[in-house]
Amino acid sequence: MQYDALLVFSFGGPEGPDDVIPFLENVLRGRNVPRERMLEVAEHYYHFGGVSPINAQNRELIAALQVELQATGIQLPIYWGNRNWHPMLKDTMQQMIADGVKRALVFATSAFSSYSGCRQYRENIMQAQAEIGPAAPEMHKLRACYNHPGFIETMIERTRDAIDALPAEKRASAPLLFTAHSIPNGMAATSNYEVQLQDAARMVAEALGRTDWRVVYQSRSGPPTQPWLEPDICVALEEVAAKHAGSGVVVVPIGFISDHMEVLFDLDYEAAHKASDLELTMSRAKTAGTHPRFVRMIRELIEERMGDSPERAAIGSFAACPDFCPTDCCKYDPPRRPTPAS
Repeated sequence: MQYDALLVFSFGGPEGPDDVIPFLENVLRGRNVPRERMLEVAEHYYHFGGVSPINAQNRELIAALQVELQATGIQLPIYWGNRNWHPMLKDTMQQMIADGVKRALVFATSAFSSYSGCRQYRENIMQAQAEIGPAAPEMHKLRACYNHPGFIETMIERTRDAIDALPAEKRASAPLLFTAHSIPNGMAATSNYEVQLQDAARMVAEALGRTDWRVVYQSRSGPPTQPWLEPDICVALEEVAAKHAGSGVVVVPIGFISDHMEVLFDLDYEAAHKASDLELTMSRAKTAGTHPRFVRMIRELIEERMGDSPERAAIGSFAACPDFCPTDCCKYDPPRRPTPAS
C-alpha cells in the first residue's frame, strides 16, 4: 500500500515550568484523580526544571529515522504529534493536510499492548479525524513491536551494558528487575500487557544467561482503593536486599522505549535512593531510544506495511501483533471524575 508520510505519535511532555500544570491537566482530564495528586506529580517535573526528557528524545528519534529512511530510499516525510502537549496531534494533522498528505503510517512510542499503550492512541487518532472532518488523512498505526527481533536485540544490548557497568565482583550474581508502568488490574485484564512483558523479559534474560529475574512495576498513580499491577520496584528492591545483602541489581525499563519522566524520577531518583539506602549497587539500563537496531526496526515495520508482506518478524512465545486490532481489543472504561451538580 502507498503512504505519503510517517507520523511519530507520542505522549508529550512539558518543556518548562509554566507548561507543567497545563500538561498534567491534559493528561488527567476527566479522570478521577485528586488535584493534590496532580500537584504531587508536578513536583517530579519541577525537580528536573519542569522539562520532560521525552520531547528531546522524540526529536532525536525522528532525526535518526530520517537518516535511516533516506539511506534505504524510503521517501516519507516524518511528522510529530503528541497526545498531551505540543505539538498536539490535531495541529500536526492540520499541517499534514496543508502539505497534501492523504494516507500516513503511525509509529506510536509504545511497544506493548494495553489501553493506554495502544488502543488510546488509536482512539486519539479517530477523534482528531472526526474533529477535522473529511479532509483528515487516513492513518494506519504500525503494530505493537514488543516481540520484534529489533526491540529484543536492542534491550539485550542495553541490559548487557548495564550489567557491565556494575563492579566486576557483583555482575554475575546481580538479579535483573524488568520494570514497566503499572496499570490498573482492570485495564490489564483486557489486554496482553502482562504476558507480553513476561515474554519480552524472559527473552532478554535467557539471551544473557540470567535466571534470577522478574517483572516489576513502577509509577502507580491511581487511588489506593483501586488495585494496580504489583510488585512496585521499591518493594522488589527491598526483597533483593533481604536475599542478597550488599549485592548489585540491574533495573531494566523494558516497558518504556524512551526516557519519560517516570524513568528519570521513579527510577533514577526514587529507586536509586532506595537502592542506596538498602546498600545495593544499582545499575539502570538505557531505554531503546535511538539505538541503531531499534531505529532499523522501525524502518523494517514501515517496509513490512508498505510492501503488504505476509511476513511479520516476531520471536518468543507469541505471533506478531496484528496490523489492525479487533474492535474490542484492549477495551477499557477508566473511572471518570464525577460531574459536579449544577
